[in-house]
Amino acid sequence: MKTYGDVLEDYEDHPESKCADSQGRPCSKTTIGLLQRRHVKIDEIKYIGKESNDLEEVEAGLVHTEGAVYTEYVDRRREWVTKLWPALRKISLKVLAEKCRGHLSRREIIELRAGRSKPHRKNQEFLASIIRALAKA
Repeated sequence: MKTYGDVLEDYEDHPESKCADSQGRPCSKTTIGLLQRRHVKIDEIKYIGKESNDLEEVEAGLVHTEGAVYTEYVDRRREWVTKLWPALRKISLKVLAEKCRGHLSRREIIELRAGRSKPHRKNQEFLASIIRALAKA
C-alpha cells in the first residue's frame, strides 16, 4: 500500500508518454526543458470485435489463448491499398505477366499497377500469393 506522499513522489519522476524531448525522442525520467508532442506513425489498422472487452484478462494472464478473445476482421480494401498494391508496383511487369499467365492479362496488370483498377477478391488473393512467394524467394 502506498501513501499519498509515495504516489506524489513517484508522479514527480514518471516519464510523460505523450511527449518528446527537443530532439523528438520519447521522454525519460531525466528529460528536462520544453516538451513537444510525440509523432505517431501508424503501421497497421486492425479491426477487432467486441470480444476485446476481455483484453485485460489476457494481459493479466487469466486467458491462455489470445484466439479465445481476439476476433480480427480483415478489411481487404485497406489491405490492397496499404500492402498489396505498393508491393505489386515494385515487381517488374515482365515477372508479373509471367506469373499471372492464364489469370490476368498484361493490360490488366498494367491497369492494376497504375491504380486505375482494383482486382476482384479472387484475383487479389491470387496476387497476394504471388507477392508472398516472391518475397520468400
